[in-house]
Amino acid sequence: MKVNDMNVTVSIVTHNSDKIFLSLDSLIRSLGKDQSIQIKIFDNASEVKYQERLAKYLEYSFVSIEFFEENKGFGFGHNANLLGVSGYGIIFNPDIILSENHLNEMVKHLADHPKCGLLAPKILNEDGTTQYLIRNHLDVFDYMLRFIPFKFVKRLFAKRLAKFECRDLPNDQDSFVRMISGSFMVVDLVKFNEINGFDDRYFMYFEDNDLCRKMEQAGYKALYSPQFSVIHLYERGAVKNQHLFFIFLQSMRKYFQKWGWQFF
Repeated sequence: MKVNDMNVTVSIVTHNSDKIFLSLDSLIRSLGKDQSIQIKIFDNASEVKYQERLAKYLEYSFVSIEFFEENKGFGFGHNANLLGVSGYGIIFNPDIILSENHLNEMVKHLADHPKCGLLAPKILNEDGTTQYLIRNHLDVFDYMLRFIPFKFVKRLFAKRLAKFECRDLPNDQDSFVRMISGSFMVVDLVKFNEINGFDDRYFMYFEDNDLCRKMEQAGYKALYSPQFSVIHLYERGAVKNQHLFFIFLQSMRKYFQKWGWQFF
């Protein structure tokens, strides 16, 4: 299948995210004259002034926005954008920056691997260092270890954390992995619709891990392709914000209740 024959939809969900304007500008700039990719934005009840600023992007024919009256979370918004849609979807956080347009190449690469339902590129910090967001195993201890502020504790468990964060994956070839980050993922929408998308009982956090487990359960793999990369303006909100940390704990409980508790 030729790239131009593929239906590609970029899905962005936002709630007052101030970085979305940088993100959209980089996305639209990287697309250039290529208007074959559609951008669907789902706004989760943001403030009026924010929505007014966001609405200015409707001047682009390939951009559509749904302004929802209630904030129902990350998975709910992406399901609204992508369920019932054919082709390929790109889950695109409102804090993702593109330096180059590799979107079609990523879609083509996923299409060339029909046993896979998901693809993740290498995700970078602004300074070019890698964010280690791939997971092959989840347990409570390793997740909570990342929140401990004492460096000596992390040094004590450095090898364990490195394994948890899959730091040994090769940088020059594809790897089949179990779980990829929802900050940016390419999705085969036939398979996404088959498993009914995200479980929207998660308001935020763990819905990406859950989606990957559902794909795995349906017989589809996740592909990590480090030859592609995007920049993620990562803030680790659950570490800095008490309310977000509470949401994180709620979602963690839902995840392990659904898939089985693993403490170590």
